[in-house]
Amino acid sequence: MGEERSTMEETLLAKVQIDSKTENDEEEEEEEQRNKRSINWDIYIKELKRICHISGPMVAVVLSQYLLQVVSTMIVGHLGELYLSSAALSISFTGVTGFSFLMGMASGLETTCGQAYGAKQYQRIGMQTYTAIFSLILVCIPLSFILINIENILVFTGQDPLIAHEAGRFTIWLLPAIFAYAILQPLVRYFQIQSLLFPMLLSSCVTLGIHVPLCWALVFKTGLGNVGGAISMSISIWLNVIFLGLYMRFSSACAKTRAPISMELFHGIWEFFRFAIPSAVMICLEWWSYELIVLLSGLLPNPQLETSVLSVCLNTIATLYTIPFGIGAAASTRVSNELGAGNPFEARVAVLAAMSLALMETSIVSSTLFACRHVYGYVFSNDKEVVDYVTVLAPLVSLSVILDSVQGVLAGVARGCGWQHLGVYVNLGAFYLCGIPAAAALAFWVQVGGKGLWIGIQVGAFVQCVLLSIITCCINWEQLAVKARQRLFDAQLSGENNRLV
Repeated sequence: MGEERSTMEETLLAKVQIDSKTENDEEEEEEEQRNKRSINWDIYIKELKRICHISGPMVAVVLSQYLLQVVSTMIVGHLGELYLSSAALSISFTGVTGFSFLMGMASGLETTCGQAYGAKQYQRIGMQTYTAIFSLILVCIPLSFILINIENILVFTGQDPLIAHEAGRFTIWLLPAIFAYAILQPLVRYFQIQSLLFPMLLSSCVTLGIHVPLCWALVFKTGLGNVGGAISMSISIWLNVIFLGLYMRFSSACAKTRAPISMELFHGIWEFFRFAIPSAVMICLEWWSYELIVLLSGLLPNPQLETSVLSVCLNTIATLYTIPFGIGAAASTRVSNELGAGNPFEARVAVLAAMSLALMETSIVSSTLFACRHVYGYVFSNDKEVVDYVTVLAPLVSLSVILDSVQGVLAGVARGCGWQHLGVYVNLGAFYLCGIPAAAALAFWVQVGGKGLWIGIQVGAFVQCVLLSIITCCINWEQLAVKARQRLFDAQLSGENNRLV
């Protein structure tokens, strides 16, 4: 009896100890979860460093790619006013109808590939990249027919026939650049979502370094004239594609995401277009609204002055927008990676860190621009009337820089979450229901002129920032992470079934 009683006591004591240990483990786990869900300084700084690590090189990559067309325009401009205006018109038209649309569609990979990388579905990343390249090349075919007829389109819209003819010649030689761009943008997203930034940075900078003397030689030393600027752009973009393609094919850093090309690339076309089309429309709606403002400036009483000044302002914010675009790309990468990995808290911290960096950046850039408002107009023109008008608009341009920084990051967050369709509705309402009507009313009804046009478009940008901010604040990160992983593994299961069939 005594032995049995002793055994029972030992068993009860052991059970109590196990229960106590279980309770302690649960308490420790709950405490750990509470600590994890509270954003402390160390977590924030660590994430901010990650955002800076990605955004810095991305800014340089985007800027160097943008400078290809700037350099071509500047060099061709030394041939005379006719060639400058035709090249600028051709690049603007090609950008609106081609480059912007392809870049927007490729941004859909920031959702699919970014989340797949977080979920460690590495082979899926390479296959989705091939799918995007194939799909965008198909899109280039109808785009080419539009660009081939640019001369007739420009004449139909009232442009000078001589300028339209030269713009048509220039655009024909830009067609190879369109197809190269259709390959380049998916490759850029392929490296971006893996944070493989050095090869992109090196390739873009080397390409820009080659482009400057190449463009000068083709324009002035070969007798090609203005079309030499277009040919150099095509060659340079193809060089960038070749550099990145070779790195993807032979580098060990890409080994785990480098999938063999197979019929499986056709299975992901629907999913790619599902995110690519809203991404493209979201970007193009905003881009086209600013181009429309420049067109409206041509209807004002002094069209030459108004168009010149608004073009200066547009070129300024387009160049400076490479900074928030790079930060937005970093935010998209971090958010998509963490959602794919099932880490909603880390995704929320990434948004906070990216917004903080954007606010710090924009406070410096906008303040510098405002301080230099009396002189920065001379970068674009020596005409004192133009410079004085730019000085008047400089405070509004500084405000534009602030709004662009906010919306650039929030748009990146939307791409990382896969909420591009909401971005379409936001941009449509902000710019085409608020911004452009306000701009037209201020310019033509209130008769404020070009200043009214710029104020109006900034009304649209402000509405855009407010709506995107509300959407971001209302995100249920836990639910979004569950949906992302469910979509990824459903797609993986579907792909395995297709292979079995």
